[in-house]
Amino acid sequence: MEVEKPLKISDLIRELRQQLDLSQEKFAAKLGVSLRTVNRWENGSTVPSQMALKLIEEMLQKIGEPGKRLLNEYLLKAEQREDS
Repeated sequence: MEVEKPLKISDLIRELRQQLDLSQEKFAAKLGVSLRTVNRWENGSTVPSQMALKLIEEMLQKIGEPGKRLLNEYLLKAEQREDS
């Protein structure tokens, strides 16, 4: 039986960037942050600011169903962690 790993914000960002077919550099430019910032988000050493999270959420909504799936998966996992 396989245990499902919680989706972390770093995974969410990486998946979104890959769905958009963007390099870290191009993704960073879209969000108005540095390449280094995106790299830190993806390796889990920092988390996005509230403003960046809002922009990421908007990007997820714009890509339609794949974005909604990622958002729901991340939010559901976050809620489950809070309830534990």
